[in-house]
Amino acid sequence: MTEPKTYDLFIGGAWTRADNTDHDTIRNPATGEVLARVAIAGETDVTRALRTAQDAFPAWSRLVATERADYLYRLIELIRRDTEKLARIITSENGKPLKEARVEVNFAIQLIRFAAENVRRLEGNIIPGSRPGEKILIEKIPHGVVAGISAWNFPLALTARKLGPAVAAGNTFVIKPHELTPLATLALAELTVEAGFPPGVFNVVTGGGATVGNALVVSPITRLITMTGSTPAGRRIMAAASEGLKEVRLELGGKAPFIVMEDADLEAAANAAVAARFMNCGQVCTANERTYVHTAVYDAFLKRLREKVAALKTGNPLDDTTDMGPKISADELEKVDGMVRHAVEQGAKVELGGKRLTGGAYDRGNFYAPTLLTDVNGAMDIARNEVFGPVLSLIRVRDFDDAITQANDSRYGLSAYMFTQNLKYIMRMTSELNFGEIYVNREGGEAAQGFHHGYGDSGIGGEDGQYGLEAYVDTKTIYLNA
Repeated sequence: MTEPKTYDLFIGGAWTRADNTDHDTIRNPATGEVLARVAIAGETDVTRALRTAQDAFPAWSRLVATERADYLYRLIELIRRDTEKLARIITSENGKPLKEARVEVNFAIQLIRFAAENVRRLEGNIIPGSRPGEKILIEKIPHGVVAGISAWNFPLALTARKLGPAVAAGNTFVIKPHELTPLATLALAELTVEAGFPPGVFNVVTGGGATVGNALVVSPITRLITMTGSTPAGRRIMAAASEGLKEVRLELGGKAPFIVMEDADLEAAANAAVAARFMNCGQVCTANERTYVHTAVYDAFLKRLREKVAALKTGNPLDDTTDMGPKISADELEKVDGMVRHAVEQGAKVELGGKRLTGGAYDRGNFYAPTLLTDVNGAMDIARNEVFGPVLSLIRVRDFDDAITQANDSRYGLSAYMFTQNLKYIMRMTSELNFGEIYVNREGGEAAQGFHHGYGDSGIGGEDGQYGLEAYVDTKTIYLNA
């Protein structure tokens, strides 16, 4: 048996020993197999990474935008070359099916590509001055050192989502991948060396949020913090950053409503509802968390859902025929199971699943059955709190107004879905559904050129597209006189 690889920190374009000798053990959530041991950074290691990024910033920021973009284009080609290798790393550390991991690699490519293609569109302005001959220049400039903190559900794409625009805009970058899934980011670090990135432009510090994440946030070197993760973690980061008046962008949790009206294409809606709930074992912030179905089509829709959920194949995520892999950890599995049991206590009915899968290979991993709940209502905890797991909750609604009212009754405001052919419903939905991104007559999956952002407890700021790219620059105003 091959000895698991041990990873150091990635600072200044090289692998660097942490000051302490402790390591995190990274395990495959499908098998329990030890995949690697990864260094745990201390505060001095984080400071070293930030100072290295700070030292690299002047030269990097002075490059012409297209020169910075060229480094990203080279990185894209290397990611494309290593698609299968990276996909297998993602599947091994995260547990998502290999076919989904390949999609994630492609999405990472698209995110970096958009940043590279559009960095020249970070345009300023010239405004007439208030004095004869004066011109007022509004210039877009990089912040300096950007710190990224990432989640475990999309280990490569979330790093790419932050890396691309940060360095394209002229910043240097230090990221902390999640301690459960650091391997894809560390593999990306290796590719930045092959792509010729100047030392210090991209750095990776591994370890937990309490030490590594906090050190990144409170350091006076850090000028912008971009974080993807849970709402409680986001609140802690915002509080810690307030002392230094740091700019903070937070992509947090969600509780997406999925609305099916009486005129919807039920087959298309059922396919999308299942895809939007069970992809990545439901561990997606944009996942279908609350399925609202018009009473006129409720029974017909439920019949379709039963068939489609029952047909999902849960098992080895490296098997191309697998539809759903394991939960990321035993703790996450227990959390979801507890939420389902509590929902039953509150009156929900388990139509399918509702339990941990056991026997054979299931006993080695964190597998939970695809679950369908009925008799759910908006007062239940499972309809109000983010599940982040493979549980589809079906809720009956009387009409459009009832659906909108219940959908908006949430502290989250990230994503929503609606299936209807009624133009009046669609026009009203655009102004009445209070979510940052809405999918109409389709499953989820944001585009690199869109803007991924939410309201309320779903965060502040946003990612992707031109609006997301603009977040990685600051402005400087110059009153120009001869």
